[in-house]
Amino acid sequence: MMKSILASLLTLCLLAACGPKSTPTATPTPLFDWTDLSPFRDGLTDPSILDQMQGASYYLIEFVIDEDLVHVSGKETVHYTNREGAPLDEIQFRLFPNILGGKMEVRDLAVDGRPVTPTFGLENSLMIVPLKAPLEADKSVVLAMEFAVEVPTDVELNYGVLASYDGVLALAHAYPVIPVYNEEGWNAELPPQSGDVTFNDAAFYLVTVTAPEGVTVVASGLESAPETAGRQQVQMVANGPARDFFLAASRDYEVVSQKVGEVTVNSYAPKSLAVGSQSALKAAARALETFSKLYAPYPYIEFDVVITPTLALGIEYPGATAIADQILLGEYGDQTSAYLESTVVHEVGHQWFYNLVGNDQLDEPWLDESLAQFATWQYYEVNFGAGAANGWESALQSRWERVQNAPIPIGQPVAAYAGREYGAIVYGRGALFFEALKNEMGADFFDAFMKDYTATFSWDNATAEGLRSLAEKHCGCDLTLLFEEWVY
Repeated sequence: MMKSILASLLTLCLLAACGPKSTPTATPTPLFDWTDLSPFRDGLTDPSILDQMQGASYYLIEFVIDEDLVHVSGKETVHYTNREGAPLDEIQFRLFPNILGGKMEVRDLAVDGRPVTPTFGLENSLMIVPLKAPLEADKSVVLAMEFAVEVPTDVELNYGVLASYDGVLALAHAYPVIPVYNEEGWNAELPPQSGDVTFNDAAFYLVTVTAPEGVTVVASGLESAPETAGRQQVQMVANGPARDFFLAASRDYEVVSQKVGEVTVNSYAPKSLAVGSQSALKAAARALETFSKLYAPYPYIEFDVVITPTLALGIEYPGATAIADQILLGEYGDQTSAYLESTVVHEVGHQWFYNLVGNDQLDEPWLDESLAQFATWQYYEVNFGAGAANGWESALQSRWERVQNAPIPIGQPVAAYAGREYGAIVYGRGALFFEALKNEMGADFFDAFMKDYTATFSWDNATAEGLRSLAEKHCGCDLTLLFEEWVY
C-alpha cells in the first residue's frame, strides 16, 4: 500500500514541483492539495497528530544525486502559512551549504508563480524573499525555486555533517529551509563552530530522490522501494512532522533490522563494520523502547542508524542518526564498546529533545543536549541498574571537571562558551542539573513532569521559562534558587 501511495505522489510531485521547466510555473494548487497530510499517515505510530499540524510548512523537494556523489541538483516548492500573528513583508531561507564548506546556488525563484529577485546575507547562507504585498496572519504563499549543491569532500570543514567522503554522501541541511520566526523576528545568524546550526519549526517533507543505480539511500522518513529509470533509481520519501530532512547514500551500505513494537529499527553500515552496526542496532532499539515509556511514544514507524565519516561522533536528525565510523575504527576501534552504545543512546534521545520537543539549538542548546545526556543516564539506570547509572554520572562529572567544576550557567547560547566550556557545561553540568531538579521536585513529580513536558511542547518549541513554569506546576514549589544556581 505504501509503495503505491508514494508512487502516485511521485507522479503528482513531478507535475506540481519537480518536473522539467524553463521558467517558474504557476502556483500548483490545482494539482496539489496542500491541506492533504495523508501521505504522512503511514509513517506515524499515531496519525492523529496530523490533526494538530494544519498550517505547518509543506516542502516538495526533488534531489538528483550525481554519479560522483558530490554534485546534487534540486527543485523545491514550499507552501508557507503565516502563523506568526503579524503581517510579513518577506520570507527568509537558510542556505547552509554556503557556510558548511560547500556551495549552494538558487535560481528561478517564484512567489505564487511570479518571478522574484531575492537578496542574500550572512555569507550567502541567508536568502531574503520579498513579498509583493504583506502576508497577513493565517494567509499562505507558495514559493518555488531550483537549486544546486556542491558537497564538500573534506570532513574537516564541518565535522562531516555535509560531506562526500570515502564513498559515503552525508546530505544534511542541503535544501533552502525556512527558519523559525518568533518574538525576535527571523532566527537567522551565523552559527558558532561548536553546536548545531538549525532552528526549524516542525514541517512536512515529500521528497523525490534520484540517485545512481546501486546506491543505497537512507533518508529521514518512510521511503518507497526504488524504481529503476535507466542508470538511475528514483524513490519517494514522506517525512513529517519533522524539524529537518536528511539523507545518506553509499554503494557499500548493508542493513540489519529489528522490530520494537510497531517500529522498525534499521542500521546501515559497510560490511566491514557489520559487528558495530549490529551493536548500534541493539542500543537504538533498547533506547527507543525505554524513552517511549519514560517520555512519550516514539512518533514514527521507522528509525535509522547510519554509519558515516562524521567527526561529530553522532548527529541527530528526525527519525535517523548519523554515527561516526571513527567510533568503530581508529582510536576507538571497538565495534561493541560502551562508547558506541552511549553515543547511539544520546542521539536517540534527541528524537524527543530536538525533534518532538523543539528548541533554539543556538541560543538554548541545553534544552536538547543536556536533556539527551540526562536521558542516557536514565537509560542506563532503567536497563542496567544503579551501577551503570553511577558510571554514567561519573562520566558527566568528568566532563564538568574539564573546566574545574566552574559554576558556569548551563542556559547560555553556544557562542557564549569558550574553548572546552561548551562540552563541559552543556553536556556535563547540564545533565547533572536535571538530576538536581529531580531531587528537588521528588522522583514521582519529576517523572510526571517529563511526560507532561513532552506532551505540552510536542511539535512546538520549548524555552527555559516554559520548562521551569511547568516543573513548578508539577511540584508546587518555587524553583527560582535552583535555576539561578544552575541555569541563569
